[in-house]
Amino acid sequence: MDFNGVRTFVAVVDAGQFQDAAVGLGITQQGVSKRVAGLEKYLGVRLFARTARGAELTVEGRAFLPHARELVRVAERAEASVRSGGRALRVDVVARRIVMSGLLQEFHRRHPEVELEVLTLDADVEEAIAAVENGTVDVTFHAVPLGLRVPGAISTRRVIDEAHQLLVGPRHPFADARFITPAQLAGHRIWMPGLPTRGEVADYFDELSTTFGVTIDTRASMFAKEAVLEDIANSAELTMLIGEGTRYLWPDSYDLRRVPVRNPSLVYPMSMIWRTDNRHPALEELRAYLDTRRAAATGAEVWTPRWARDRSD
Repeated sequence: MDFNGVRTFVAVVDAGQFQDAAVGLGITQQGVSKRVAGLEKYLGVRLFARTARGAELTVEGRAFLPHARELVRVAERAEASVRSGGRALRVDVVARRIVMSGLLQEFHRRHPEVELEVLTLDADVEEAIAAVENGTVDVTFHAVPLGLRVPGAISTRRVIDEAHQLLVGPRHPFADARFITPAQLAGHRIWMPGLPTRGEVADYFDELSTTFGVTIDTRASMFAKEAVLEDIANSAELTMLIGEGTRYLWPDSYDLRRVPVRNPSLVYPMSMIWRTDNRHPALEELRAYLDTRRAAATGAEVWTPRWARDRSD
């Protein structure tokens, strides 16, 4: 199969017309028609129906399109694997408000020459590892449980130990505390609306609840996160655990307090996950930066789940 024909087919679909695709590809309209005709001859089907409005996919064209896009994506990934210095480092941060987003922002300030493409896959650790393995992203960050099967092509390194804080309103009993201990949380209800029901995050809070006698209430709010913060601000009972690096904004009138949890600190362990054979030059810089950040947080009495994995390949 002529790959130029496949790439041209996808370009025509995206452009909607042969002429516009020709401009994008930097060839003549006749060249576009010739490539598509050659692909159609090879496949033995018509891929487009030419109309006054442009080029419309046939039934066979619609069936072929997702496979054609995959071929183009694989080819681009193959090129990028040997020209990695010429493209952005693709980083999955899981969610925009969590600690990794802030650390990446700081990394970029220190290394403005490193181009980053920041994504949020909204995936659990297994799905994220698959995305790294197939080249969708260069690196992702998740807790890696001990029992998880990690493919041989994948490396992991624990780089982030994020301590949790208690978020409370001004009328909550802990509002004026300098810090609290996990023992003080026993019997209290911690509201974690929308907490995943499966995966490493759910496992973390399940073990935390069992270890310290904390009740985790996962009932989701029907409103946005901002409404949840308002509910906590107006309550003498509601409270929520958040990472110390999690970024939330709220009006001054809420007077919300972030109370550290100590003796021990409740630490969520996150690992950097990447392909061992990925030669992107920014990967080593990012690993080195995160290693220094983790080293600065060591030494305190901490609690992490028993399944926390510290693997460095």
